[in-house]
Amino acid sequence: MNKFAIGHGYTPSSPPSAFTIAQFCDAHHISRTHLHNMCKVGKGPRMMKLGRRVLISAEAAAEWRRQLEAETMAEAA
Repeated sequence: MNKFAIGHGYTPSSPPSAFTIAQFCDAHHISRTHLHNMCKVGKGPRMMKLGRRVLISAEAAAEWRRQLEAETMAEAA
């Protein structure tokens, strides 16, 4: 049975409100190693702990993408 089919509030047509590390990496086409390296130098997304899980909110992911875009534009100028 598909765990997303009933009662979990997620369908492929609606984006998640938060990503696990694996989901974030898959969605942004980066490796976990690359994400952890970016976090080490202060360029990773904001993360939150929920119990033992580490999650990245959709808002934090969007802010992270905007920051990367701004840095790229600044480098090109």
